[in-house]
Amino acid sequence: MDRRKFLKNAGLASGTAAATVIGAPAIAEAKTRWIAVSAFGKAGLLGQALSDFARFVGTASGGKLTIKVFHAGELVKPLEAMDAVLQGTAQMGYGAPYYWAGKSSAISFVAAMPYGLNAQEQNAWLYYGGGIEQADKIYNSLGLKFLPLGNTGNQMGGWYRKQINSVADLKGLKFRMPGLGGEILKTFGVNVVLLPGKDVLSSLTTGAIDGTEWIGPAADLGKGLFRVCNNYYYPGWHEPATVLDAFFDKKAYEALSPELRDIVVRGAAATNLFVLSKFQAANNTAMQKLIKEHKVSVRKYSDELLSAIGSRAAEVLPELAAKSPEGREIYEHITNFRRTMIDWSGYSEQAFLENRGKAKL
Repeated sequence: MDRRKFLKNAGLASGTAAATVIGAPAIAEAKTRWIAVSAFGKAGLLGQALSDFARFVGTASGGKLTIKVFHAGELVKPLEAMDAVLQGTAQMGYGAPYYWAGKSSAISFVAAMPYGLNAQEQNAWLYYGGGIEQADKIYNSLGLKFLPLGNTGNQMGGWYRKQINSVADLKGLKFRMPGLGGEILKTFGVNVVLLPGKDVLSSLTTGAIDGTEWIGPAADLGKGLFRVCNNYYYPGWHEPATVLDAFFDKKAYEALSPELRDIVVRGAAATNLFVLSKFQAANNTAMQKLIKEHKVSVRKYSDELLSAIGSRAAEVLPELAAKSPEGREIYEHITNFRRTMIDWSGYSEQAFLENRGKAKL
């Protein structure tokens, strides 16, 4: 499809150009129309989240800003969403920061850091710890504006065809894992594969990969991964929580009025909360279904494996961060915040969860 021809024929404004309609006797308010492209399919929770965000912006702005959503594959391929925004085909994109690692060696740190922050801590970092501003240094360098638009919460470790009990079992595995976790696994001899979500089940079915991480019970159940793999591992050391990113053409975003920018920011913050909450609400029910109905074997990674990966993470992450000034800066920013959270979370969430079972409610 000729994308620019599509835009012309659809009659949609490119960039921030607004169609001003001259009426009689008054001049109507200018209206801005954006196109949004996504790395996620329409049917899933994340497809629904983007549609809801666009609907909110249109309603809250009284139609002054409307966003036409194209889900994965409807206008561009899933992993081409950022290219579409950079090339002017769309004004907004949606995905996960580590999908765009080819654009920046630092951007994966925005999504999740192995052994890093959980979702509650990530949100504290983003909104009150300078995280959005830190991420923007990376996105702005690409000509983009960043906002968080969802969080998966703590993920599961992944699905495997065979049991993984030791470091030796990792060597030679063909495993789908994007982001920094995948970079760490490579050092153990894992053949790490990056695939869009729509290709994961088919790749497992054909044997193109030996295993995959996806998100968590609700999303994994919906994708049908249990049909191919039976060994479901935890914890998700690689993604203790994962930020999903909305990214906007920077010039288009800055051309909005302060009122419209505020609507976009607040709509994104609300969507961020709704996505995390929905994942949390759905995961326990989905996990019980996987275990009781589909007889999935839920296995904990061995202490040997978790210790080895944790030690390797402490070596690899600083090396990955050192590839660019932006990487070094965001890595130091996150690890400094992590130190304070380890202290407070130890007194609060961690201590509570360790003792919650003492009340047999």
